Amino acid sequence: MSDCASQGSAKSLLALEAPSGPSLPQLAAEFTRQALKLSHEPPSSDAPHPDLAVEARFVTPHDPVIITSAGHRLPSVPAREAHKLNVLREEVEHAPHAAQDRHASHLGGNDARYLVEENSTSSTKPNGQPSPKRHNAPLRRQLPPSHTNPLFPPLPLYGPSSPLRDVQYAIFRLSSFVLSLAFLSVIVLGALFTSIPPFAQKVYRLLTFRNIEETRPFLEEETKRKKIRKSMERAWERGELRENPDRDCERLTEEYRPTEGGPDPVVCDPAYYARRVGLDLEEFQVETEDGFIIDLWHVYDPKEYTRLEDEDRQNMGPMIFPKASRNRPSDAKGKPKFPVLLIPGLLQSAGAYLSNDDDSLAFYLCKSGYDVWLGNNRGGFKPKHRVLEESDPRMWCWNIRQMGVFDLPALTSRVLYETGFEKIGLICHSQGTTEAFVALAKEQRPELGERLTVFCALAPAAYAGPLIGKMYFKFMRIITPGMFRLMFGLRAFIGFMMTMHSHLPPRLYGWLGYKVFSFLFDWSDKRWDRGLRDRLFRFAPVYVSAESMRWWLGRECFARHKCILATKEAVRAEEKEDHVGGGDGRHSLGANEANDDGQAMEQSANQQPRKPRGSTAWYNDQAPPFALWVAGSDDLVDGRKLLRRLERGREPHVNVVHSKVIPEYEHLDVIWAMDAPDKVFREIKEVLWKTCHARDMCRVPRGCEDVQPWSPDSRSKPDEDLEEELSSSENS
Repeated sequence: MSDCASQGSAKSLLALEAPSGPSLPQLAAEFTRQALKLSHEPPSSDAPHPDLAVEARFVTPHDPVIITSAGHRLPSVPAREAHKLNVLREEVEHAPHAAQDRHASHLGGNDARYLVEENSTSSTKPNGQPSPKRHNAPLRRQLPPSHTNPLFPPLPLYGPSSPLRDVQYAIFRLSSFVLSLAFLSVIVLGALFTSIPPFAQKVYRLLTFRNIEETRPFLEEETKRKKIRKSMERAWERGELRENPDRDCERLTEEYRPTEGGPDPVVCDPAYYARRVGLDLEEFQVETEDGFIIDLWHVYDPKEYTRLEDEDRQNMGPMIFPKASRNRPSDAKGKPKFPVLLIPGLLQSAGAYLSNDDDSLAFYLCKSGYDVWLGNNRGGFKPKHRVLEESDPRMWCWNIRQMGVFDLPALTSRVLYETGFEKIGLICHSQGTTEAFVALAKEQRPELGERLTVFCALAPAAYAGPLIGKMYFKFMRIITPGMFRLMFGLRAFIGFMMTMHSHLPPRLYGWLGYKVFSFLFDWSDKRWDRGLRDRLFRFAPVYVSAESMRWWLGRECFARHKCILATKEAVRAEEKEDHVGGGDGRHSLGANEANDDGQAMEQSANQQPRKPRGSTAWYNDQAPPFALWVAGSDDLVDGRKLLRRLERGREPHVNVVHSKVIPEYEHLDVIWAMDAPDKVFREIKEVLWKTCHARDMCRVPRGCEDVQPWSPDSRSKPDEDLEEELSSSENS
């Protein structure tokens, strides 16, 4: 959508008269129009001092950030619009100085500074690296990449507020409220309807005097844990647990004395659940390069660490890969813990990592001897930006590309600054892995890989699973981008879900949330501790932009190509190459697609020479080691396909330090299953330690005393079941 700022505003800002040097007034007027289009606040009676765009800084060739005259940063705009601003700025700056001085005399003092700022020739980029020197040739000859990546089409352009634009947005808000609420109602009714057969089966088991939960694999352990929790609640209410934590629960020790307890109120407070297991949590504010404020949580042992003051935990401005770090005293045991950063999945907050008491991944790693940091996604429970309001559509104009290019480097940089380490470990689940895969790509921010010792991917989301073909997902793929925005709006995706999150009783919302998401994503809770399920959905869903969901489900991007970094044609060519070349690669085309395209692909494969392995690599030699845990029964994403890509040499610069397929696991079981500490968490703990670059200066995690350091020259063998799993999936 184009900016609707009136021409009268532009004329009131610059009343141009033609001085000698006739091209300068036209250039200045054009620059002003472009600045108004990209500005934060245009001239008006309410804003006598406009905040205009003066420069576009390109973090990557396709990811500009707009810098305003007040020093603010605005989110990404289409690269060509940003480049046009820089072109006009450069041409005005290189106009004859005498003519420029004469022209400036026609402007008011305040207006003149919006034309060209004195600091326009800054010699550094936002990431601290030197900018290339300016040449006498205008930037018009230095165009940005002429093609648009089909996987990441440009985002729409929303200009500053104007009467016409506000009317348009009001129409979108009204239509999206009605249509998205109708869509949500259909999904809820579908979820409830599909719950009838399981309910009837439970009633039948009850009437026949059979255990209604006998199909749950951890029923005995669930029953035991439920009794322990009840015992702890009673002991806490009597005050006994606070005096002797070992008295009523063998799972607790004096080392981690809880400071909260009693009946669980199911609150959306991560610090509360940390205190229930003898730990604590502090919250940091992290600012991205495009001005978003993201919550970063730090889990710590209160016996070893002193909480920072509030002002020390506020955002410190964009700070990417800092050279300096905060001077922090060593902990009570002398050696620091190695820091790790955890990133959650789609519609999740970092609370997904701390809802299962001691079996939560965050608490498990903290008590094992790691310094645990939890990064949230932009949006979260309360969307925040340095200057934009929640009602501004520019606040929501982002997708997975911005989350990877801006958010992940900002969170990583803050952890590096706070801990003083040169590298950290990264753990991601689902969409969090997508952020990392996108950020580490050689066209995005590969330098991030040099700050990571290892990237642990849980249920890696690089390729789509069969679930993408379900009816409701197909509906989103069929409608046009315009219809998608008309139905789901220009801001948050079905924001009514967050209204329900705030007003419904927690346990009712947890039950309903499970039913809806289980219906949508086709997973169950049979391997979870059902007594804690309401907590899991107290930290989900969170705000996510409609544009982000359009990237996942719309007709142009992931749902079309079924891959995050390769087009549909490239994926098909690789699969066909494996098949024609005599490999055991699975040809994953659907029946209709195979009938339509199979003959043409066969001819193409026979006519064209095979490309060398690695010619289509996503990553360069800056990529960190990868470790992957794939859920074998996951229909949402296809982790096996990613493993095949890595194992067959298409990523020659990626070292796979660990890989495992767990056949019975579904998408969320890698973080929530009751046996995840044994099957996943313990291995994560060991992988983090054997890839740690600072083993001599860090405290050895518990259970890792015999773990040997890893080097690229000694690649680990795949999990013993991995090859069998891949072969069986290819032949299925």
